[in-house]
Amino acid sequence: MRQVLTHPAQMGRIIASRRRALKLSQRALAAKLAISQNRLSEIEADTSTLPLERLLEISNLLGLDLTIQNRQPKPSAKDDW
Repeated sequence: MRQVLTHPAQMGRIIASRRRALKLSQRALAAKLAISQNRLSEIEADTSTLPLERLLEISNLLGLDLTIQNRQPKPSAKDDW
């Protein structure tokens, strides 16, 4: 899966979707992260205040890579000719 993020809420949905695809309950993933199930639920609902360190930890546990890359320029109208 490749996803371009434009809003923090997208990351929460990606985390939840990947967790479900791996057939992990919130309780099971929360235990691996040493947090409560309730906190994981909050993270999946809103990642806007999630520290990068924790995001990387969650991503690693779920087998996800986080990549930063330069944005590709949009073709101009003259390129269509």
